[in-house]
Amino acid sequence: MRLEWIDDILAVLDNGSLARAAEKRLLTQSAFTRRVRLIEDSIGVELFDRRRKPVTLLAGVEALAPELRDLAMRLRKVRHKLKVATGQTGGTLSFACQHAITTTVAPWIVRAFTAESDASVKVRSCNQEECLMLLLSGEVDFAVMYSVPGEPVPFLERAFEPLTLGGDTLIPVCAPALRECIGATQIPGISYPSGVFLGQVFDRHIAPRLNAQTQVVTKAETALTLAAYEFALGGIGVAWLPRSMVGAALAQGTLMSLEAALPVQRLDIKAFRLSENGGAESVCAWHDILGQIALPEHLKSSAPASDPSQGPADVG
Repeated sequence: MRLEWIDDILAVLDNGSLARAAEKRLLTQSAFTRRVRLIEDSIGVELFDRRRKPVTLLAGVEALAPELRDLAMRLRKVRHKLKVATGQTGGTLSFACQHAITTTVAPWIVRAFTAESDASVKVRSCNQEECLMLLLSGEVDFAVMYSVPGEPVPFLERAFEPLTLGGDTLIPVCAPALRECIGATQIPGISYPSGVFLGQVFDRHIAPRLNAQTQVVTKAETALTLAAYEFALGGIGVAWLPRSMVGAALAQGTLMSLEAALPVQRLDIKAFRLSENGGAESVCAWHDILGQIALPEHLKSSAPASDPSQGPADVG
């Protein structure tokens, strides 16, 4: 059983359909479907109930989920130990970065670490849960993610040592052609699945502050912020995106901010490492980040003068 096969099976279980699992695994649905067939052919058994729509795992396979997760964790640890034993990890810093900030924050961390050394940096782009699982399994030295100020760290809080790097804000934006929809009772929207971090942020912190008469009607759903960004540029609907991602588009006028009319949410940018991590290289890297990272001005402060998390609750 290959590790990526286990991850594929668990992706279907966690996301409820082949289509959403394909998106999580960064594959087209057709390519993911072919891979699922390959897994079944290689094992020699059917794993999915194709009589149901959407296609889901058979009940017997779902019951094995705890064992599959444990096996995936152990395989990752063995793979990491093999790399250490053969010297393949020397001189390389590895960190996991949440999809939403891979293109905006990761470059600054890489620059800080490589500025005065010959070391290389490996960046893994994942969703929040995968970032922490890679950290727990020892495959990465640290993880960089968004978090909502005041909310506890996912999983076991005591297992991680946090370091706040800066802040960002999730803001509503749209193409200028959609400016007339503001104030309407129904707003076309680009949404995130409820199972991903930004989907949870919207459900818990943004949707409750919308005007009671305002409904965001989903026109497209994606777990990838870069896809949501492109959908917004294309005039499909309003998307809640990190300010760091849309700054250039706002300046160029290809997107417009709706934060004066719709709620926004402040986010912290945090790095996490395992508590009591005894690896000298990892400790050194952690202190390098603390002392050298130089985020741009719009990402330095995690506490703006006017708290945007208390943004407008009324529309119109």
